[in-house]
Amino acid sequence: MTDTSSLMTDKYSRRITDVRIALNSVCNLHCIYCHHEGELINGCERYERSAGVSAEEIAEILQVLGDLGVQTVKLTGGEPTLREDITDIIRSVPGGIEVSMTTNGTRLKNLAGELKKAGLSRVNISIDSLRRDRYAAITGRDLLSDVLEGLTAAREAGLTPIKINTVLLPGINDDEIADFLALVRGQDDLILQFIELMDMNGWTDTLQNGTENAGFVSALEERFRTEAEIVETRRMHHRRKYNLNGAVVEIVRPMHNPEFCANCNRLRITSDGKLKPCLLRTGNEVSIRGLHGDELIAAVTQAVSNRSPYFTEEV
Repeated sequence: MTDTSSLMTDKYSRRITDVRIALNSVCNLHCIYCHHEGELINGCERYERSAGVSAEEIAEILQVLGDLGVQTVKLTGGEPTLREDITDIIRSVPGGIEVSMTTNGTRLKNLAGELKKAGLSRVNISIDSLRRDRYAAITGRDLLSDVLEGLTAAREAGLTPIKINTVLLPGINDDEIADFLALVRGQDDLILQFIELMDMNGWTDTLQNGTENAGFVSALEERFRTEAEIVETRRMHHRRKYNLNGAVVEIVRPMHNPEFCANCNRLRITSDGKLKPCLLRTGNEVSIRGLHGDELIAAVTQAVSNRSPYFTEEV
């Protein structure tokens, strides 16, 4: 087999093994902090309907990515379960690639079993509050009960380990940290993932109570580091995984974090068919629409070549 490692290694010696594909740009929620996978800042076309890139196009790029050595694919949106052909897309993922999904969970109650049968490995479910009124205020819809039912269905279907994605919003949901830890404590199939707010849609680093967001998240991670019985370091972005009295939790700190960027092994595909080398950078995207064979491979390698860390160590 041809060694493709050089094609998939950027100029900073970061080898791409993970791809994140936005299957659509529409969503049935309207979260106040949503960064839209970076698509609003780089001129990507937004679709009123559920699909931009066709299932056939996705299948072709997945085959190319598999041949180039990609090991994991994360399906996102928008809300990916809004695509009527979602199971067809999952079935098209080549063998040897683990396929997972990030979802808001509102439609999992009726879809979890079908997604598992199609080949989906696991899910991340976004839950930013365990309080009904607060969840509705953050997401724009009173659907927390649907999400919790979807979580149960995903566990029963074996879409595990399930990561609970919780964006930390100081002054809004930071008083629920203990509640989220309690939700996953002692549950081997649940991992809590606290995510730093990414200011990409008009938010500032300072939220309602005047707490500086990056400092808040950094302090929380230091607290977990002190309290944890076990601390592991993951390959992805060198994230730390903390075991806090039976509650497994990770903190995702992408902002102002050179270590995060230095260990990034991810390439993104936007809902309108552009390879996006970095969530935060714009102007270096590579279109794959209408490309096949060697042209498609060349586009991927060009996108890899375009990658550069957004945050670097200050000199």
